[in-house]
Amino acid sequence: MYEPIRTGPSRRSVPSSTMAGSTSNFPHRSREEELDIQLAGHLAALLAVTDELRALAPSADLDTAAERLAAQVSRLRGGRGPLRASTPPAGEPSALHQRAHALAGRALVVAASRADTAAAILAAERMDAHAAAQEPISAAH
Repeated sequence: MYEPIRTGPSRRSVPSSTMAGSTSNFPHRSREEELDIQLAGHLAALLAVTDELRALAPSADLDTAAERLAAQVSRLRGGRGPLRASTPPAGEPSALHQRAHALAGRALVVAASRADTAAAILAAERMDAHAAAQEPISAAH
């Protein structure tokens, strides 16, 4: 009913340097380095949405948040600051606040995972701010 697995001349042995157990040819990062990269990415994405919101409705709160987010991204990237584009906003405020809330939540999870208190506090504050910004919108419906 089933064809047997073929073993023989058609199967080649794989050189030991390419087997899964060999790690000499691949760069490796520690778990903490991977979490730093993830956290910096989430915070940079949150900064981009914050910049879009600032363009739509400038406020001191968003200006402060953008500065703090940029500082955290720079810290996590070893002093390299985030790239910031000055493009016109691509969405409506309610959708941007929802996206920012989700990004801040992701950043909070990663920050908590790596025990980064400063980033966790910032992410939680941004989650609260974006949730509060959505309340009048959802209360009107």
